[in-house]
Amino acid sequence: MPFESRAANAPVSNLIGRDPRVDFFRGLAFIIILIAHVPANWVARWIPARFGFSDATEMFVFMSGFAAGIAFGGSFLKRGFWLGTARTGYRVWQVYLGHLLLFFFVAMSMAAANELFDTRNYINQLNLTYFFNETATAIVGLFTLNYVPNYFDILPMYIVVLVLMPFMFALARVHPWLALAASFALYWANWFIGFDLPAEVRPNSDRSWFFNPFGWQLIFFTGVALSMGWLKPPPVSKWLIGAAIVMIVFGVLVGHWPLWRSYESLTAVREAISPWLNKTNLGILRYIHFLAAAYLVVVALKGHEQWLASAVGRPIMKCGQQSLPVFLFAMALSRYAGIVLDQTGRELVWVLLVNAGAIATLIGLAYLLGWLKSEPWRSKKPRPPVPAEAGAQAPANQPSARAAE
Repeated sequence: MPFESRAANAPVSNLIGRDPRVDFFRGLAFIIILIAHVPANWVARWIPARFGFSDATEMFVFMSGFAAGIAFGGSFLKRGFWLGTARTGYRVWQVYLGHLLLFFFVAMSMAAANELFDTRNYINQLNLTYFFNETATAIVGLFTLNYVPNYFDILPMYIVVLVLMPFMFALARVHPWLALAASFALYWANWFIGFDLPAEVRPNSDRSWFFNPFGWQLIFFTGVALSMGWLKPPPVSKWLIGAAIVMIVFGVLVGHWPLWRSYESLTAVREAISPWLNKTNLGILRYIHFLAAAYLVVVALKGHEQWLASAVGRPIMKCGQQSLPVFLFAMALSRYAGIVLDQTGRELVWVLLVNAGAIATLIGLAYLLGWLKSEPWRSKKPRPPVPAEAGAQAPANQPSARAAE
């Protein structure tokens, strides 16, 4: 069956314009990622990840999948499979360049911090000693994604997941559920067989990628499937709401470290389920926990999505609208915030000020990027037409004003 005819079942109207939920929660994920990556930041004790199984990574990957369905899915639907693949490949290239830029900028910043301050060895703190000692080997591994330091492991995972998109859309040409079945099959095959990717080029190390893309693709393509209409959102049901609440409460009891460590029974439960909480391969309980949380949020916002565009929500949405550069800035800013805290100390007032300043800087950068993307240097008003008389009176050997533009 032609892809376009199968696509008639997809909510094409949903592929037009921006969904405020995508921008808001993706922006919120970036802010949480910023806070979580500031070294020795006690504010990070209060992020959602400390009270459940899933965290901002699930939010980021799911919302990226949902947004990819809107952006790239529209290309597959309207312009055909090959142009959709080309657009996806272009995004892969952008993310790849962003990954390299992030690494070199942060590595340079850590080297500069070592020169300026003697509070700590910032290169060692990020475990980049091998890169500086064995640069020739490490740089080849960096460009070939065989050297993926832990702090720089999200974007390589995202690159591989994006590469899988054309294959999933090819399967969706036969039937959307075939793409979903392939995603689940790949997830479970990775879980039981394991498709580890090497993350080290140094000798005597067999460390693999911290974020295994063959596991994390499941939550990404769940977002794609919902935005494309391959999956229908679950209905508002008191039974589903009750089940989701039970999952969230369970996540708090067994996911909040001070709580489950205080009771032997909760400790036993935590130890029993710990294999299903594995972050590298996206443990299934992390996936279910995130879906439960997302379902409750969608139900709570139903009919009130405009709340996200309030005065408080708009700056967060702006961060979500500039997704890749804001993510890169968030990862870099978190290291700078850690350096500032090393110099000022980690008393309450300094921690609050540095976190607030970092978040304000991230939001300010998002607004600046949005302003630059609007190309304010271009005139918004059309040039006045050249009078016919002026064109008629112009010398024959002189070009008219319109011809010179």
